[in-house]
Amino acid sequence: MALLDVSGFKAYSELRAQIYSARQNHLVDRTNHYNFGTKTQEFAVPLGLDPSGFLKSCNRDGGVSIELDHGTTTLAFKFRHGVIVAVDSRASAGSYIATFRFNKVIEINPYLLGTMSGSAADCKYWERLLAKECRLYRLRNNERISVAAASKLLCNMMLGYKGMGLSVGSMICGWDKQGPGLFYVDENGNRLSGRMFSTGSGNSYAYGVIDSGYREDMTVEEAYELGRRGIAHATHRDAYSGGVVNMYHMQEDGWIKVCKEDVSELIHRYRKGMF
Repeated sequence: MALLDVSGFKAYSELRAQIYSARQNHLVDRTNHYNFGTKTQEFAVPLGLDPSGFLKSCNRDGGVSIELDHGTTTLAFKFRHGVIVAVDSRASAGSYIATFRFNKVIEINPYLLGTMSGSAADCKYWERLLAKECRLYRLRNNERISVAAASKLLCNMMLGYKGMGLSVGSMICGWDKQGPGLFYVDENGNRLSGRMFSTGSGNSYAYGVIDSGYREDMTVEEAYELGRRGIAHATHRDAYSGGVVNMYHMQEDGWIKVCKEDVSELIHRYRKGMF
């Protein structure tokens, strides 16, 4: 307590009381998590600094040596038999490799998948909330939500927190009444529909492989091989990507997990064509 008196800091209970009295009218309608039903879209955060201001201070210029680097490679493409989703599994924290076995595909429901690139915490949090909203839609309307609508929900979430330091680059893949669907959504609220996307630090290498081998009339096995090649070659060239290839195939009757293969073994398999 003596240290608090000397430093001039106030007790937490006193600080909280001041904040509560200043924002009493605002906190009446406050929810404990993100919800589309409230007038003010927000979720509860601990008392402290503004998130975007804190992130800007976490660099050498601000006197803090925390480098928020991200790295990954994810890809997805549509063809006549559905959607192929392939990702690497290396999770990095700056120059430190946190794990080699992180699954960067979120299984939203049996007919929807979401990929993760950027901040793992941000992607996991917001796509889990998206899964909740998709389940509520099914209960309220007695039918599955469309891929376009699901991607729009995620886009609206991102727009509500634009400029607050989120790091999200996600592909929403699925199958609905319109057939296979593929959308890209990021933290700035951008939302794009297309036949082929790749995100992360290794995306340029993955695009080179996919562009050279993509055909609309590919067989299922050819599509699987193209997805494996795209991730394997990207991990070979990109220092932030690696681990294993997790591949999913979105079909009319739902997704299936195709494989989980070590990229080191794949690189040796493709060695003749790489060197």
